[in-house]
Amino acid sequence: MNGPLTSPPSVNSTCPYCGVGCGVAVAPDGAGGAHVEGDKAHPANLGRLCSKGAALGETLGLGTRLLHPLMRAGDGPLARTDWDAALDRVASGLAAVIDRHGPGAVAFYLSGQLLTEDYYVANKLAKGFLGTAHVDTNSRLCMASSVAGHKRAFGSDTVPGCYEDLEAADLIVLVGSNAAFCHPVLFRRMEAARAKRGTRIVVIDPRGTETAAEADMVLPLAHGTDAILFSGLLVHLADAGRLDAAFLDRHTQGFPEALAAARALAPNATATARGCGLDAADVAAFFRLFAATEKAVTCYSQGVNQSAQGTDKVGAILNCHLATGRIGREGMGPFSLTGQPNAMGGREVGGLANQLAAHMGFSPAEVDLVRRFWSAPRMAEREGLKAVDMFAAIGRGEIRALWVMGTNPAVSLPRAGAVRAALEGLDLFVLSENVAANDTSACRPHVVLPAAAWGEKDGTVTNSERRISRQRAFLPLPGEVRHGWWPLAEVARRLGFGDAFAWTSPAAIFREHAALSGFENGGTRDFDISGLATLSDAAYDALKPVQWPVPADTAAGTARMFADGGFFTGDRRARFVVPAPVAPPQGAEGLPLLLNTGRLRDQWHTMTRTGLSPRLSSHEPAPFVAVHPDDAARLGLAHGGLARVTSAEGETVLEVRADPRQPAGTAFAPIHWSFANASHGPIGQVVQARTDPFSGQPDSKATPVSLAPVPAPFEGVLLARSELAPPEGVWWARAALAGGFAWRLSGTVGPEAWASWFRGMGGGDIIEMTDAAGGAYRAAAFDAAGRLAAALFVAPAGTRPNADALKGLLGADPVSPEDRRVLLAGRRAGHGAASGPLVCACFGVSKGEIEAAIGSGCADVEAVGRALKAGTNCGSCVPEIRALLSRASLEAPAPRPKADVAA
Repeated sequence: MNGPLTSPPSVNSTCPYCGVGCGVAVAPDGAGGAHVEGDKAHPANLGRLCSKGAALGETLGLGTRLLHPLMRAGDGPLARTDWDAALDRVASGLAAVIDRHGPGAVAFYLSGQLLTEDYYVANKLAKGFLGTAHVDTNSRLCMASSVAGHKRAFGSDTVPGCYEDLEAADLIVLVGSNAAFCHPVLFRRMEAARAKRGTRIVVIDPRGTETAAEADMVLPLAHGTDAILFSGLLVHLADAGRLDAAFLDRHTQGFPEALAAARALAPNATATARGCGLDAADVAAFFRLFAATEKAVTCYSQGVNQSAQGTDKVGAILNCHLATGRIGREGMGPFSLTGQPNAMGGREVGGLANQLAAHMGFSPAEVDLVRRFWSAPRMAEREGLKAVDMFAAIGRGEIRALWVMGTNPAVSLPRAGAVRAALEGLDLFVLSENVAANDTSACRPHVVLPAAAWGEKDGTVTNSERRISRQRAFLPLPGEVRHGWWPLAEVARRLGFGDAFAWTSPAAIFREHAALSGFENGGTRDFDISGLATLSDAAYDALKPVQWPVPADTAAGTARMFADGGFFTGDRRARFVVPAPVAPPQGAEGLPLLLNTGRLRDQWHTMTRTGLSPRLSSHEPAPFVAVHPDDAARLGLAHGGLARVTSAEGETVLEVRADPRQPAGTAFAPIHWSFANASHGPIGQVVQARTDPFSGQPDSKATPVSLAPVPAPFEGVLLARSELAPPEGVWWARAALAGGFAWRLSGTVGPEAWASWFRGMGGGDIIEMTDAAGGAYRAAAFDAAGRLAAALFVAPAGTRPNADALKGLLGADPVSPEDRRVLLAGRRAGHGAASGPLVCACFGVSKGEIEAAIGSGCADVEAVGRALKAGTNCGSCVPEIRALLSRASLEAPAPRPKADVAA
């Protein structure tokens, strides 16, 4: 008799989403799944997870995975092949391109999803052995301006502080950061500081965000004017006597010039307010608050970085902290909040085209140092092309071979339509990917290599506070999947470089990476983890989270830097930066609105992982464009209708949200949808390719666009167990459901055409209801076992049916006769009304449930949390709960006068 089944032991790893770098404790179930919760011992999150991290268990599985190498012969389709044939094709293709066009015709495009070890091998192969510096990463789209700003001011890409500073600060300034949605675990730490020590939170952002709704002060400045605001703050700090003269004298250079430039740009609060489109009293109040509060942390994110003036914005923020010596000390300093989980790890090994490994650049001395350490035969000696310029060069035919690893540039890059066209013209296009299909894999790659996914990966990542953590495997590699570094090393071996790529484990790669960081360093470079260069395999496996630098003579990591100067410039002094004259973005002829793009709470990048979770798909089921109600009325746009969004780069069609929080003259659209899950594809095909002159980061926050209504007299909802293709010409967006999928539908296809399409799906038993006069059609199809196979509800525009109550039927057993009788009414027998979209993804609490709790007496967020648990984990739903409470309060009937009651 067999003994009891035992599950594999629990594994501590790190979350694969944002740069917070949360620790997770994973309990595999032995069947390919796992229970995931926060690691209470990890210093980044202390057990908390956001909605995405809490739903990681729902994203595991092999249903969408690429499990075998694929290769294309000529113009034919991709077909399964073996690893040897695929790697031979890659090696011979790279060699042929280099022979014909030189190493500059080869490029690599990498991802902040890669582990540091994978990144290191790719950079070593490309920059040291193939001789090309055209190696860039999707981190260019999120962090490059912060990197450039750090290097201009500090001489190095160094984040000075740590997360504990958020809890020790008395003032936290969030600039261009919707932290409540994008970094909710850190925002909870900020809220805890406010509850414990009265910390004030100021939000500086053109858009009314969920973070702004929770702030003590909000400055809704005009797009692109951040440098004006912080220049005005620098002037105020000087005039208010709040400068740190000793720090300025000992540790900085260029302050008089920076202050003079700031006075010319923003001489006082009134002039600053005028330049930023703000109220002068609000600006003066912010200036006084910052000046009077020594323990101040300024956190900035994509609203600063993703700008044509992003590096100057960063410089203006750093100027204020350097001028007051508020850097590297507890509870104070500038803090860049990173978007990608391993953006910093990638930068550590030279993942950007303007960097070499170990935070080195392309000076002759640094090139020589890396060449000697690697014994590199063909060392790249000058910077490569940054992401936007790289894909433009591909489009011009100057780059002939490209290896893309772990990213989806056909969705995420600006001018996405041009990117897709460029990819299809390559002589050699290699894609390392873990999903079987996405927009980039549709661009006719020659070789597709199956890569490890989260749960299978084994290596390290570095978070926003310089903390290196292990990402450990708890699932076996499925099919013929390999770790990301392995095919790179195998290609190197085929090209004759095997001795330099002879690692047998990620631990060996990490040791080499750590040794390079200390090679001829002597304290001259910020990144030094040579204290970890002799880790045994067992010590690497057991590595605890540690903040760099960890030099050879240091036993532990380093929490804060620069409190006593020691910057990494030639004279060890920080440099003040003079921002260029500010030219706020404006609309163009026929393109009067400025389009801002960004993330949503429950989705991540192009949804290849989060899109698998029914919970995460329930909050925002479709791509949208938000505009101010006045703009919507002026343009003839209806809330819930469709709008064509047009720019100089392209167009798309999105659902309209009339949102009073959206500044007039602007629009906002999320970045996550693609042609894989929406009829009109990614917003990236509209976004401009304008970039920051220092960082090369594209300006994704202010693309001139026009909006126009798209006729859509019908709208509907489709539920199905399997993927279906809606009729041609229908606008649709697809989301995951338990047991299947849900489509949001709009367009000109009326009831009769929908009936014909639904009946034509074939097979099974169909029930239907048609109201031709009312413009409605409802139908359901059942498989041979009597289970719900599909349900369709179509109605006139503005009356979209709610089928939420039926979603549970897709994964259920045969539908009962009682449910069949009420199914076309959108109901289930014995169940209450549909509960609406999910508000709390962590605990699966819907809008309807929260409204019912409020109606039964829950009068505040805490009461809702006690009743439903909503808002008690990551807290990113708290602003929405507050809004529902506020709406209920406004809609409550006024109390009757006492006289009437008595009567």
